[in-house]
Amino acid sequence: MNRKAQFVSAVLKKKGSQRAAGSAFAPVNIALVKYWGKRDQELNLPVTNSLSYTLSIGTHTSISLADRQDAIWLNDVPLSLEHPIARRLIAFCDLFRPDPATYFQIKTKNEVPTGAGLASSASGFAALTMAMNDLFGWDLDRRELSLLARLGSGSACRSLFDGFVEWHTGSREDGLDSFAERLDVEWPEFSVEPWILSSEQKAIDSRKAMQATIEHSSLYAAWPAKVAHDLSALKRALFDRDFDTLGAICENNALTMHATMIATAPPIIYWTEESLRAMRLVWQWRKNGLPIYFTMDAGPNLKLIFLKKDEATVRTLILSSKVYYPTSKCL
Repeated sequence: MNRKAQFVSAVLKKKGSQRAAGSAFAPVNIALVKYWGKRDQELNLPVTNSLSYTLSIGTHTSISLADRQDAIWLNDVPLSLEHPIARRLIAFCDLFRPDPATYFQIKTKNEVPTGAGLASSASGFAALTMAMNDLFGWDLDRRELSLLARLGSGSACRSLFDGFVEWHTGSREDGLDSFAERLDVEWPEFSVEPWILSSEQKAIDSRKAMQATIEHSSLYAAWPAKVAHDLSALKRALFDRDFDTLGAICENNALTMHATMIATAPPIIYWTEESLRAMRLVWQWRKNGLPIYFTMDAGPNLKLIFLKKDEATVRTLILSSKVYYPTSKCL
């Protein structure tokens, strides 16, 4: 039995009662202090802790048994089983098949562009994990589900919870102590919204970019200490409701992560001209007195951080800037 199979067996201690189908919704989560780097690639164990905020948009997934082979549908379009997304989903499902002759039909719909740096993998694998929990009747709690979702996409473990969520790196080699949990913080005024500048799939996926950064960036050695400092400071700001300190930490943490990628040989640059224009606009709006910050993941799109009382102002500024993807359902 390989390590992933051993891990799954340790989490699924008892069999449930299988149903004909299962379905679930999981939200997108946006990392405020980033996850970038794995200490164990096979089990998706991170180098550092990370902290995220959960949005209301995400992925709807249903799963049922199929007769002769797996079938994958994304946004109502059937995928070839050789499509990269289908191959990832099938590899994940392989961990949970009762026997090799069990096949699945999976229908999944993303409310954000897929593979564009908007955490669609996180919400996608979290939704699939919960749908399988429904299908097989595992009756797992959220912490246990976060352990399983992590095998599909590391940050998927954070999409099992709402609000502010921390993913613990853990120290065990078997990965059973690397889970996500919700922080006991309520901040109704806090808001994060995607500013979608491009819906195109990124040229290099996060997994490959992450590993290349670790192996070939001279700046990566300083990253774990940077995360530890930022995480501690952000938690203090969060519990103190110190918005400006929190926003500054989030923005700087994201820019530092991208700096490690840019310093990779060859460089990994997700930013576009539109990304830079949007950043400069945020800095100008803040200089003019609007409390607004941004964060960015592995892609060209910004996620804006502001207070709900300023939402109308932010939307007006974005629309007047004409720096946005016009058919987006988000900001």
